[in-house]
Amino acid sequence: MVNVVAMQKPLLHFLMKMAGVKKRLVEISPGTVMNFWVPSETLKKSKNVETDTNVTKPNKPVIVLIHGFASEGIVTWQFQIGSLTKKYSVYVPDLLFFGDSFTDSLERSPAFQAECLMKGLKTLGVEKCTVVGFSYGGMVAFKMAELYPDLVENLVVSGSILAMTDSISDATLQSLGFDSSSDLLLPTSVDGLKALLSVAAYTKFRIPRRFYKDFLEVMFNNRKERAELLEGLIVSNKDTIVPIFQQRRIHLLWGEDDQIFKFELAKNMKEQLGEMATYDSIAKAGHLVHLERPCVFNKCLKQFLDSLQENQ
Repeated sequence: MVNVVAMQKPLLHFLMKMAGVKKRLVEISPGTVMNFWVPSETLKKSKNVETDTNVTKPNKPVIVLIHGFASEGIVTWQFQIGSLTKKYSVYVPDLLFFGDSFTDSLERSPAFQAECLMKGLKTLGVEKCTVVGFSYGGMVAFKMAELYPDLVENLVVSGSILAMTDSISDATLQSLGFDSSSDLLLPTSVDGLKALLSVAAYTKFRIPRRFYKDFLEVMFNNRKERAELLEGLIVSNKDTIVPIFQQRRIHLLWGEDDQIFKFELAKNMKEQLGEMATYDSIAKAGHLVHLERPCVFNKCLKQFLDSLQENQ
């Protein structure tokens, strides 16, 4: 039987092309490759259309969209990419072990993901950018901002935290009724996927059982490595400090009814980050706010991005 979710991928790739982004595989180092969707206008004509990194520098302000844990880049940001490409050069990476990105390194930390993203973006001609990170991608985005302030000028984070401390991890899992992060984020059954969607979304979707089965087949590969990524997230409370970020602005954009990372966490982070930080909440939306209420999310995001250009 044909996998319905897999059938949608060619359509999504076509829509990305219409939005003005194309796929590029970038070798970060021997054994490590990251996939990026990059602005078409930066690509020079080449026979090797997916692997050649002979590019020109972007001529518009750069936005980098970093996905969360359940899906790759263009699936996560499918409702945002087209709305941004008119005014911005949009780059959408797949983190390691998502999409076509992989490594033979045993390193699994957000810092390693951030390092690979930095090197990939530099290879693609990006010198300055605003990074937008969701959930797991938000933690990677915070690490990018901390380690590479010369690259990351501004930051937008949705449904994420500075770092996954052991206390936050334990409290979150207990409140959601899961024994481990893998049980929550790497479901192996239709019931497990339904449970993940029920806590991630405010909207109660009525989806045919076949869709869940097809989604499990397509979107949850590299399970061993992804489980290791989750283990690599956890840091001890005693080892956690709030970095002194050098970015111009940090904006927290939240679903008001996020059950995974509650809006109170965004308020607390705003206080920790100080005057550079602002936040917005979107009503009737959960952790998947960018998919549940994309029009409102896009409006809030673009208002923030436009304000950056006005204040330059």
